[in-house]
Amino acid sequence: MSSAAAAGAWEKGLGITPATLADEAVMGELMREFYAHEGLRFDEERSLGAFRTLVGDPNLGRVWIFRAGGAVAGYVAVTTCFSLEFAGRYALIDEFYVREAYRGRGIGQRALEVVAGACRELQVPVVRLEVDVGNERARGLYERAGFTLQERYMMTRWVA
Repeated sequence: MSSAAAAGAWEKGLGITPATLADEAVMGELMREFYAHEGLRFDEERSLGAFRTLVGDPNLGRVWIFRAGGAVAGYVAVTTCFSLEFAGRYALIDEFYVREAYRGRGIGQRALEVVAGACRELQVPVVRLEVDVGNERARGLYERAGFTLQERYMMTRWVA
């Protein structure tokens, strides 16, 4: 089978669907894995509460779950923000995780296309994300998808 045919066969087995409240258990599992992978503290109650809020209010953003051949392969969560710099709303890819066994198969690229299409439908012209400095593989994916590096630091301060 040629690589193009293999890629086509792979895509036929790929499903990227909007998450619903019924996906809470799956999302808890995926988020736990993602947070461990990134070295982040996972507070299940807080994180799943945020998931329920996001899925319950489409004005806040969207979550999609990836399945490959029926098996859960990952997810992406996108939130909407407002910026004077971007003259209005923009989307932030808040969390993006593909399970190790499914990486390098085109799921990430396809997920980014789904995000871009949804943003166009919502008339949100800009999509942003952050990537860890040492994550060259993810950075390469994002650059191939058209993201450009801005020489800025993302800084965080918890106030509550």
